[in-house]
Amino acid sequence: MILSCQGISKAFIENTVLENISFHIEDYEKAAIVGINGAGKTTLLRIIVGELQADAGIVTLAKDKTLGYLAQNSAVDTTHTIYDELLSVKQDLIDLELRMRQCEADMKHADGDALDNAMKQYTALTHAFEMGGGYTYKSELVGVLKGLGFLEEEFSKSVATLSGGQKTRVALGKLLLQKSDLIILDEPTNHLDMNSITWLETYLLNYKGAVIIVSHDRYFLDRIATKVIEIDQTKATSFQGNYSDYAAKKEQLRIAAWNAYVNQQREIKHQEEVIEKLRSFNREKSIKRAESRVKMLDKIEVLEKPTEIRADMKLTLTPHLQSGNDVLTVEGLSKAFDSHQLFENVSFEVKRGEHIAIIGDNGTGKTTLLKILNELLPTDSGSFRLGTNVEIGYYDQEHHVLHSEKTLFEEISDEYPYLTNTEIRNVLAAFLFTGDDVFKRISDLSGGEKGRVSLAKLMLSNANFLILDEPTNHLDIMSKEILEDAINSYEGTVLYVSHDRYFINKTAHRILDLTGQMFVNYIGNYDYYLEKHDIQMAALQPSFASASAAVPKREDTEVKLDWKAQKEEQARLRKKENDLKKCEEKIASIEARLTEIDTEMSDPAIGTQVLKLQDLSKEQISLNEELESLYEEWEKLAE
Repeated sequence: MILSCQGISKAFIENTVLENISFHIEDYEKAAIVGINGAGKTTLLRIIVGELQADAGIVTLAKDKTLGYLAQNSAVDTTHTIYDELLSVKQDLIDLELRMRQCEADMKHADGDALDNAMKQYTALTHAFEMGGGYTYKSELVGVLKGLGFLEEEFSKSVATLSGGQKTRVALGKLLLQKSDLIILDEPTNHLDMNSITWLETYLLNYKGAVIIVSHDRYFLDRIATKVIEIDQTKATSFQGNYSDYAAKKEQLRIAAWNAYVNQQREIKHQEEVIEKLRSFNREKSIKRAESRVKMLDKIEVLEKPTEIRADMKLTLTPHLQSGNDVLTVEGLSKAFDSHQLFENVSFEVKRGEHIAIIGDNGTGKTTLLKILNELLPTDSGSFRLGTNVEIGYYDQEHHVLHSEKTLFEEISDEYPYLTNTEIRNVLAAFLFTGDDVFKRISDLSGGEKGRVSLAKLMLSNANFLILDEPTNHLDIMSKEILEDAINSYEGTVLYVSHDRYFINKTAHRILDLTGQMFVNYIGNYDYYLEKHDIQMAALQPSFASASAAVPKREDTEVKLDWKAQKEEQARLRKKENDLKKCEEKIASIEARLTEIDTEMSDPAIGTQVLKLQDLSKEQISLNEELESLYEEWEKLAE
C-alpha cells in the first residue's frame, strides 16, 4: 500500500464538503476520483498533497515514497524555454554527466593510485548515470513533449509566451518526467487534443507507479482506471474496475436504494393508515395497539430519499417542424488565416436524423467550420446551402449567445416573451437553477453554469438542426449523461464538434475526421473510428499531400486502401521490425561487454596493471558512447 486516507473530514464555515472519507491506494494502482462539480474532489486532492489541512483524519504516504501533483493551474518557470523547463527535472543527471566528463579529463593526466581512484569514481558515476536513465533521458524528454502535442520548432519557445492551456501541458510533462512513486492528476486531459490524450493513456498504463486521477473524461477513465472512488454527499465509496464497471454497479445500487426507499415509505404509510384506523375505533385495546405500532414506527431508521435519480434535470429537445431529407450540403469549402491553411475543398452532406461528430487535432479548423455554417465567419471559397424547412440551433462554447449584463431570468424572458414567470422558473429549474439563482447575472456564472443556460435556450428554440461546439465542456458527468440521453432521443439532426470520446461513442452515427486539410468519413461511433483508424491510417498518410492538393471525391475519403498500399505498408513494418531486432541485439552485446569490463576492473589482479586498466577504460568510454547512440536509435524505431 502506497497511500492511506483514514477518516478525512473538511468543512468550510458551515458547509461540510468531506466527512469521514477513507480509502487506500495500492502500489501501481490506477485510481479515479469521481463526483459532481462541487463534490469536493479537488479539496480531497489538496488535503492528500498537504496544501490544505483536514479538520479530522490522517493521510499516510508509505515510507521513502515520492509524490507528484498536477493541479488544474500548476505553476511553471516562465524564464525557461519549453525544452529547458522539462530538462530542469533531470538536473541530477546533468550534474552527473558533468562530473563524468570531469573525471574523464582527470584520468588522462593521472597515474598510479590517483588513476585507480579516478577510475573507481568514474565506474560509480557511469553506473549511477545509467541506472538513472542518463543515456535515454533526452529522447524520453522529446517523446513526452511530442506526445503532449508540442512541435519540435516550439521547443525553444519561452514559457512566458504560452497560453494557460499550454503551460498546463508543460507542467504535466514535468510531472511525468519526475517519475514519482505516486502521481496525482487533476483534470489532466484539459487542453489536450485526442492524439495527446491517447498518448497520455498509453503512458499512464505503462507508468511504473501509482496514479490518482480526477477527470470528467469517461473514455479516459475507462482506459486507465482499475478502481473508482466516488465522492457523493460528503461520503466516499470505492468500486473495483473502470468507469463503465463503476457506472453499472452504481446503477444497480441506485435501483436497490430507490426500491428500498419506496418499499419502506409504502410500509410506513401502511402502518400510519393502520394506526389511524385503530385509533378511530376508540377502544382501549385498539388505542393500545395503535400506541404499540407508533412505538414500532419510531424505532424504524428512516431511509433518506436517494438523490442520484437524475430526475432534477430533464432536457427535452423536440423539433416543432420537420426538415427536408437534405439538411446541409457543403461543396468545396476552404478557409485560411493569413498563410495558415485550415482546410481546403471540403465537401460533405448531412441528411435528416443524422448525428455527426466532427473530430480532429486542435487548430485544424473545426470550430471555424461551425462558425462559417452559422454565418459568423466568411469562407474563402466554396459554398454551403441548407435544405427545406431547416432551422438551426447553435451552441457556442464561448457562449456568445448569452448577454453578460442580464440575469438568468431576463436571458430567457427577453428571448421568449410569451413564457409565463412560472414556465421560465420551471425551465431554469430543469437545469439546476432554483430559488434566487434565477436572478444571478450571466457575467457572475462559471463556465459550466453558462453552458447549462445556453442548453436551456437551445431547448426552448425548437430547432430541427442542432450545431454544437464542445457541448460537454464544463459539464459534470451527470449533466453529460443527461445531454447524451436527450440527443439520443432527439428526432432532428445534430452536427457537433467534441473531444469527449465517451460522448461521441454514445451519440454519433457518423464521424468526420478533419485531418490533412480534408475530411475522412467513418460510418459509425468512436469505437468504430478507432478500429478503422488504427489499422489503416498509417498507410493512408502518404497520400494526404497529394490528396489535399486536389478536390477529394467523397468515395476517396472512405478510408479504402488498395492492395498495393497494403503490401508497401507491410514491407515497411517488416523492415522496421528487423531493424529494431538488430538494434536490440547490438545493445545486448555491448551491455554484456560493459558488464565484463566492470568485472575485470574490479579484479585485484588487474588493479596493478595500469596499461590494462587504461585500455579497459578507453573501451568502456567508447562503448558507452556507442550505447547512447544505439539507445536513441532504438527510441526512434520503437515509436
